[in-house]
Amino acid sequence: MSHMPREPEAFSEQVVKILRRHFPDREVRLAGPMDLYLDGRHLGLNNLYRMVLSDSLRGVEIVEDFLEQLLEGDNFSQIPMPLSVALGRIMPRIQPLSIFEQLDIEQVAYLPFVNDTVILYVIDMPRMTVSITIEQMIRWGIDIDELDRIARENLAKYQPSLKLQIVESKEGGRAAIFNMQDGYDAARLLLGSLWQKLAPEFKGNFYVAAPARDMFMAISCGPDAFVEKLQERILLDYKRLPYPISSNLFIVTQDGVAGTRAA
Repeated sequence: MSHMPREPEAFSEQVVKILRRHFPDREVRLAGPMDLYLDGRHLGLNNLYRMVLSDSLRGVEIVEDFLEQLLEGDNFSQIPMPLSVALGRIMPRIQPLSIFEQLDIEQVAYLPFVNDTVILYVIDMPRMTVSITIEQMIRWGIDIDELDRIARENLAKYQPSLKLQIVESKEGGRAAIFNMQDGYDAARLLLGSLWQKLAPEFKGNFYVAAPARDMFMAISCGPDAFVEKLQERILLDYKRLPYPISSNLFIVTQDGVAGTRAA
């Protein structure tokens, strides 16, 4: 049977059973609904739960693959990687501040961003990404600003020919969607060329919605009815999709990215 329980507590218990069956040498215990401790480290299951809900027929397969990649990443993170090897694989990710419920804020390399988010940095591997730690950054002999510069340059080169879909509404508003599904759709908010690329489509400044990791939508600053309608959809996506980031709109100007629409 490939289905997983829909009830959160039963779902968590089933994840523990799968872990113990496939990785009997790992220490795992439940800490509450949608929370467990794996080898002493807190692991939230909300993203995994949302992934399963989106493809329930493959529930067990999704869980097994997720756990395998997670533990592979743990093993990989213990192996020192020279900067020369990692250089082209360093990428940025926008994360909500709540990410520090799972990651140690004192250990992981990050920069504050707007809308209660932060920029984290990862090494992008074929089947996983591994968070870059402050210890690793020090070992490489670079600071956080240099790490950020490298990550943004790699992001710009990652998919240079972005497929842009433009949608026009009856109200007169416009939206542009990137949908590469490569794990970096929302991160493209950090592209230095974003305003120059999209400002002509919106005749100036525009909003960006990044409700989850694999969602990017640029939106015209009006009319209000159009923006409000999309804001409702963004809130639903934020509550529904795996790896949520923010239900607020980011404002993109020629001078950079600012905070919420309300602000």
